[in-house]
Amino acid sequence: MSAPRVRSVGLAVPAHAIRQADIRDFTASLFQARIDHLERLLPVFDNACIAKRHLARPLAWYAAEHTFAEANLLYEEIGLDLAAEAAVQALDRAGVAADDVGLVVLVSSTGISTPSLDAKLIRRLGIAASAARLPVWGLGCAGGVAGLARAAELAAAVPGRVVLLVAVELCSLTFQRNDFSKSNLVGAGIFADGAAAAVVAAGGEGPEILGTHSTLFADTEDIMGWDVVATGLKVRFSRDIPTFVRTHLADLAAAACRRWGITRQDLAHYIVHPGGAKVLAAYADSLGLSAVTLATAYEVLAEYGNMSSASVLFVLERFLRATPPAGRYGVMLSLGPGFSAEQVLFRW
Repeated sequence: MSAPRVRSVGLAVPAHAIRQADIRDFTASLFQARIDHLERLLPVFDNACIAKRHLARPLAWYAAEHTFAEANLLYEEIGLDLAAEAAVQALDRAGVAADDVGLVVLVSSTGISTPSLDAKLIRRLGIAASAARLPVWGLGCAGGVAGLARAAELAAAVPGRVVLLVAVELCSLTFQRNDFSKSNLVGAGIFADGAAAAVVAAGGEGPEILGTHSTLFADTEDIMGWDVVATGLKVRFSRDIPTFVRTHLADLAAAACRRWGITRQDLAHYIVHPGGAKVLAAYADSLGLSAVTLATAYEVLAEYGNMSSASVLFVLERFLRATPPAGRYGVMLSLGPGFSAEQVLFRW
């Protein structure tokens, strides 16, 4: 039986493309009277290696406080539009009709919807009502790789099944106007909005998915996540994530390679989630990677910021456009709440 392949990747972002410098100045104007020594914290914007980001709403919208219900309604409306745009692009690129899709995996962590967005997406795209659905919530930045792993496993489980993976995140809608914590400022400095989709099925062209590896660390829930407050989802950063990466990533990679029956030296490609400039530097330090190896991740970070689960699929799409197939191994890697790590072995 042939391994499932990523037949195509589609991308979508909101229309509001805003320069990082403008977001910095805007955030400073909101917080300057409420955060002591704000000037010491603003370099989080300047040192993020981000040039611009796409946001669900114009900057002025974020100046006012909004209810959870108001922000979440925008998540449902705009999120569905972006999910549909990315999915249609992926299906077109793969030459797959919507009614050939047998399973939809939808990954998101920045809003809630019941029925989940995958149900609404199926109706909008004309996917068969008999298609299976797997909504995945709460994996944050790890969700893109985790979603691809589950999509590949489920494609392999049913021969001939076509799986549509969609990751959609509207991180900016979680911005808390009256939260003057460092965590909220860091989130304002890096998070952005976007969606990505992938068609996963056996046969055809595209990188083969050969293995997966998941890791959940004990007693690490404080590192990253949401606190649910009256006005919505409040970002939580409680530990130094780059230091955690430097401490654990080499062992994580070694454990995955042992499971897959390869060595680290066999890996030619690294598709990593661009969570931030410091996180990418920690990846490079931990794994002994050159700047060239992570260049695509830095490019996506610069052009789009951190779109949580969707970002790593943006990196994959750009990598595939720039890299001809040569039958070499690569790994996709992302970290997220839990604290957790997700890895996928591919050959391209």
